[in-house]
Amino acid sequence: MKTMKGPALFLAQFAGDDAPFNSLDAIGAWAASLGYSGVQIPSWDARLFDLGLAASSQTYCDEIKGMLAGHGLEITDLSTHLQGQLVAVHPAFDEAFDGFAAPEVRGNPKARQQWAVQQMHLAAAASRNLGLHSHVSFPGALAWPYVYPWPQRPAGLVEAAFDELAARWRPILDAYDEAGVDVCFEIHPGEDLHDGASFEMFLERVGNHPRCCINYDPSHFVLQQLDYLAFIDIYHERIKAFHVKDAEFNPTGRQGVYGGYQSWVDRAGRFRSLGDGQVDFAGIFSKLAQYDYDSWAVLEWECCLKHPEDGAAEGAPFIQDHIIRVTEHAFDDFAGAGTDEAANRRMLGLS
Repeated sequence: MKTMKGPALFLAQFAGDDAPFNSLDAIGAWAASLGYSGVQIPSWDARLFDLGLAASSQTYCDEIKGMLAGHGLEITDLSTHLQGQLVAVHPAFDEAFDGFAAPEVRGNPKARQQWAVQQMHLAAAASRNLGLHSHVSFPGALAWPYVYPWPQRPAGLVEAAFDELAARWRPILDAYDEAGVDVCFEIHPGEDLHDGASFEMFLERVGNHPRCCINYDPSHFVLQQLDYLAFIDIYHERIKAFHVKDAEFNPTGRQGVYGGYQSWVDRAGRFRSLGDGQVDFAGIFSKLAQYDYDSWAVLEWECCLKHPEDGAAEGAPFIQDHIIRVTEHAFDDFAGAGTDEAANRRMLGLS
C-alpha cells in the first residue's frame, strides 16, 4: 500500500498583481508558510511561470525547482485548464472563451485552436523537463450545448462530437506518452467529459490510451448528484491527480442542479471551502488509500462565502489530517502463527 503526498495548493485562484501573489518565489514562500509541501502551477500565468521557456530550457526548469525546494516545496503538476479548454470550443462559446487565448489569435477560432494545441505540446515538454509524471487540464467541449435532449438530438450528433474530440486529443496524448506524463482531465460540467459515462465514450475513442487519465474532483460530482465514492471504485486505475475541493447541494422548491441562472451564492449547488460543505473526505481519502493512490492531494480553493486566504490557511491542516499513512502490517499480525503447509492441510482435512 502507498501513502499519497500533500498537502499541496493550486495557485491559479491566488495569483494576482500584488505581493506575495505576483511571483512564483513570493507565492511559494507564502504557501510554504501555511504548511503546504507542493504547488500546482497554472502554466498560462506569466507572473508565475514561462511555459515556452520551460519547454525549451532545462536550466530554467532546474532553477524553478531549486527555488521552490528552497521553500520546502515540490511542483505537483502543471495546469493547462485554459489552453485545454480551447482545443475544442463549440461556436456558441467562441466569444466567451476568446479571452483564454493569446491576443494575436482571438477572433480566429482556427488559429486559436492551433495555438491551444501548441500550448499543450509545450506543457508536455515542460513537464518532462521538470521531472513531472502527471498534468491537469480540461478537454474542451463540442457537444455540451446539447447536453439536455430537447429538442431531440439528431441521431449521431453526440457520436460525431466525441469522434472529433478524440481525433484532436489523440496526437496530444501521444506527445505526453513520449514525455512520460499522464494527462489528467478534470471531469467537469461544461466539458464534454463531465461524468463517468462521457469519460468512457472518450476513452474508447482514443483507444484506451494509457495517458488518458482523470483529475478527481468530488465537488463537481456533488453538484451533479453523482456517487463520488463509487466513482473511485470504478475509475481508480485512471485517477492520477486529485483536487481536494468541497461543495454542497441544497435543493429547494425553486431550484435544483441547474441553479436557476442564479449567482453562486444563491445556487442550490455551491462550492465551499474545505470542511464547510458536504463532501465525505474521510471516505474519499480512505478509498484512495485502499487503491494505492500515491500522487498529490491538491487544494483547489473555490468558495462563494469565505475569503481565499482563510480558505488556504485552513486547507493545509485539513488535508494533512485526512491523509492516511498506510500501514505496513495487518492489524492482526500479532495472532499469526507463521506458515506451516502440513498444518494447513491438516486443518482442511487433506492429510
